[in-house]
Amino acid sequence: MRWGLDAAVGVLVALIGTGLMAAGLIWKGRAVRPFAASRARSVAQREYARDLQRAADQVIAEARRSAGEGEPAIVTVEAVRRLTEERYGYAEVERRHAAAALRRRFEHGRCAADCVTDAYE
Repeated sequence: MRWGLDAAVGVLVALIGTGLMAAGLIWKGRAVRPFAASRARSVAQREYARDLQRAADQVIAEARRSAGEGEPAIVTVEAVRRLTEERYGYAEVERRHAAAALRRRFEHGRCAADCVTDAYE
């Protein structure tokens, strides 16, 4: 009689486990919180600003590497726009956004000593 009870408990545990696995497959990947358009917009704006700043840093570093001895590094807004579009996949980057990011990184990186930019035009 003991075997009958143990078998019934085993079958019950197996059924519950199978049910939980099926539920996991059905609800896999669902968001815990409902979609909020405002939250998505703010995340996209933060990522856009971060990507612009990274592109500006990369353009400044490349311009410094390619500048000759004693020559200033020439950093253009167009180079920041192009790199942001190519590397981060944006369809269109506004010139004023790229210029603002370049100005921030230009001042943060103390580029006035060895760089020239058109971001202030």
